[in-house]
Amino acid sequence: MTLIKDFSGMQSSDLVAAVDLGSNSFRMLVAQVVKTPSGTQLRPIDTLRESVRLAAGLTDNKLLGNDAYQRGISAIHRFGERIRGFDPSKVRAVATNTLRVAKNAPHFVRDAEEALGFPIEVIAGVEEARLIYIGAAHEVSAVQGNRLVVDIGGGSTELIIGKGYEPRLMESLYIGCVSHSLRFFPKGTIDAHAFKEAELAARREIQVISGAYLKSGWKQVIGSSGTARALADLIAENNFNGHVDEGLTMGRVNGASGLITRDGLRAMKKHLLKYEHISQVELLGLKDDRRAVWPGGLAIMIAVFDELGIESMEVTDAALRVGVLYDLLGRSQHDDMRFVTVEQFMQRYAVDRDQAKRVGHHAAEFLAQLPKPDSESRSDNIALLQWAANLHEIGLSISHNGYHKHSAYIAGNADMPGFSKNDQARLAALLIGHTGKLGKLANNPSFKDWRMLFCLRLAQALCRGRSDSDLPKVKVSEHDGSYLVSLSKDWAREHPLTEFSLLKEAAEWDRIGRPYKVSLK
Repeated sequence: MTLIKDFSGMQSSDLVAAVDLGSNSFRMLVAQVVKTPSGTQLRPIDTLRESVRLAAGLTDNKLLGNDAYQRGISAIHRFGERIRGFDPSKVRAVATNTLRVAKNAPHFVRDAEEALGFPIEVIAGVEEARLIYIGAAHEVSAVQGNRLVVDIGGGSTELIIGKGYEPRLMESLYIGCVSHSLRFFPKGTIDAHAFKEAELAARREIQVISGAYLKSGWKQVIGSSGTARALADLIAENNFNGHVDEGLTMGRVNGASGLITRDGLRAMKKHLLKYEHISQVELLGLKDDRRAVWPGGLAIMIAVFDELGIESMEVTDAALRVGVLYDLLGRSQHDDMRFVTVEQFMQRYAVDRDQAKRVGHHAAEFLAQLPKPDSESRSDNIALLQWAANLHEIGLSISHNGYHKHSAYIAGNADMPGFSKNDQARLAALLIGHTGKLGKLANNPSFKDWRMLFCLRLAQALCRGRSDSDLPKVKVSEHDGSYLVSLSKDWAREHPLTEFSLLKEAAEWDRIGRPYKVSLK
């Protein structure tokens, strides 16, 4: 395979890239993977940032307007040029709150994937929080005890308490600098009443989680990424702290300037309220792309400080995109968080592990017999198939009647660290379809995992007796969407229930227009 050289002289195979499609800004980080005796590190090579303000383009009925839509696609086109030639396993692109809520997000994501040249995952809020913490934890100074990480984005705010590299409490709140600014300062007008209302609204959101967070406690507070960085820089450049405190300024994170203090936030608020409109505000270092959204970010940050009793916060540029890269490296080094999550779910719902292993083993065997299309990532599908087998009976903890529906609901709606929304949707579809009727999936044009579902359903039908003994040698094949299952006639005669189940299975597939034949020889 020919390797593409980038401007640094390194081969593209040495590099990894993360793309963060946020509600305010789109960002990309290209980094070199450096292996050291103490572990793997990332050395940033290139960064790109474009202020897209996707959240500002949401209409009242939760649709991305055309202007925001096109701004986003144009930015992604430029990102795509930078990582052209990268191995798909070395690139991970994630989208956050605005694309979680926009009704036309699926259409945007399809266009964005074409522009970028790589898949894009829309991640849940808690997954975003997990990745933010991982990113911050790898870049800030070590501390004994818990650390609190706060990330105010364009459409959501993540608060995470963790220890070392492990997040323990994770929350994503639906308040962000863009959405908050649009709500309380819609035309850029500033007044004390509107600002107070913005603070109170943010505090009400934070109050829901503050009890658990205060009980947990922390030794260090970190503000990550855009809003925190912007506020820290404004405080420093305009001397809103009122004095230079060496004890504080020496506590800079990752060599970056700036620190957010309670006094600094109060002074910034006082300065802001001198003006009637955001366009009039005079501040050193206030960037044009931040001007319209920083009042909302300031109100949220003040609410965070007040509600959680914070006096000072260190700032790091490391956030979601850094966490995405470390998580990507974890997957390639067999430390995939999704396996940990599935294991936890198996424990929580008291899964019959022998049966899960049995079904997963046979399903994988069947998939291996089918030809591999050029577009298929066989290893990824084997992993998804195994997760489906491991979790297909979690609904039994609720009820045996219609348990597959309960299994699918849990997988589709629970917080599952490591899983994107698309991962969860695919998993839930396999669980709802692993037994019973296929009509709903047949009427769902977005469902594409028919081959995996065929393998899972066949494995489940053959393993109904929950025993490893006396299972026949089964051959499967596929041609133009038609399936053939071949097994011993003698074995089938001795196992009439299984034979009946397979013939019933064939009839169900035929009913939805997908030919399925059982051959007994």
